[in-house]
Amino acid sequence: MVALDFSEVRIEKLITHHVGNPMREDEQLLLSENTTKVEGETVEYFLKYLLTAFKPIDFYNFSHPIDIERNDIYEITKTIFQDNNAFIEYSKSIAKLLYENSNHPKVKAGELNVILLDDVILGDEMMQVIGIFKSENNVPFIKMNATNNQYKIEHDFGFEIKKMDKGCLIFNIEHEVGYRVLVIDNVNKQADAQYWVNDFLQLQPLSDEFYHTKSVLNLTKEFLTEQAPAELEKTAKIDLLNKTISYFKTNENFQQDDFEEVIFEDANLRQSFQEFKTNAEGEGNFESVENFEISSQAVKSQAKNFKSVLKLDRNFSVYIHGDKSLIQKGKEEDGRKFYKIYYEEEK
Repeated sequence: MVALDFSEVRIEKLITHHVGNPMREDEQLLLSENTTKVEGETVEYFLKYLLTAFKPIDFYNFSHPIDIERNDIYEITKTIFQDNNAFIEYSKSIAKLLYENSNHPKVKAGELNVILLDDVILGDEMMQVIGIFKSENNVPFIKMNATNNQYKIEHDFGFEIKKMDKGCLIFNIEHEVGYRVLVIDNVNKQADAQYWVNDFLQLQPLSDEFYHTKSVLNLTKEFLTEQAPAELEKTAKIDLLNKTISYFKTNENFQQDDFEEVIFEDANLRQSFQEFKTNAEGEGNFESVENFEISSQAVKSQAKNFKSVLKLDRNFSVYIHGDKSLIQKGKEEDGRKFYKIYYEEEK
């Protein structure tokens, strides 16, 4: 994992705008004419709020179906990096683009901060970074203020330091392929509401080892949980899920043919998986790469989604972590179903 260091970071320029939802008449676009003031200890808290959640593992870059230069945020970003004297006007253009792309009923109004940061270290290189952040969830908090001989308790509204709603960091490297970008969207998880990544920023995952590892894991999980032949028992599917995670944890490199032969020993099941993979490629949902270095960070992030739990009605949940031959399925004469489990030691 490439190192990301904010220890020397400085705010070069900062401005805040208010972006509403054009579908609601009472929510407007309010543009600032001057940069935002942040001073003293507040700078440290503000930077912590903006930057803490970013981890240098899942990178994206700007994209466009025709030509990357038609991506408006990419073009504005490139211009700011080249000459930031018109930073305020460029930030207004960013706010207007976000407002235009906020026309979904689930999009909330919020404060948009556009920031130019100096002295960010990525890997072994120090560079400028442009940050675009939207704060949507304005929550109440309690203040306890001491006076001469008593306390006065009041409340105010603000944003939680540990929870940035939406943000992206655009690193001033690899501009020819759409820069390197880290992105956060902690609010809208539904596909129809992901305007931040898809419509406004128009980002695509960077084609690296993290992306490829994550893609193969997701594809295999989807096949086993949703598309695998109906005659494949649940215990067998769980066993294959466990084998998949084990393969990625115990190998440094992914070899497509080796992976398929190890996981899908049955030739018919292997062929079914290959057809599923081909269909995913044809629909643009998967990029097939025969060989790549396995990303341990991607394995760690996806492992929690590979659930090895066998749920039996509402009475039992059986966790299967190893040899599926130690659990056998059966049926009583009266029709009741059962599982027989073999073990050596009770813990």
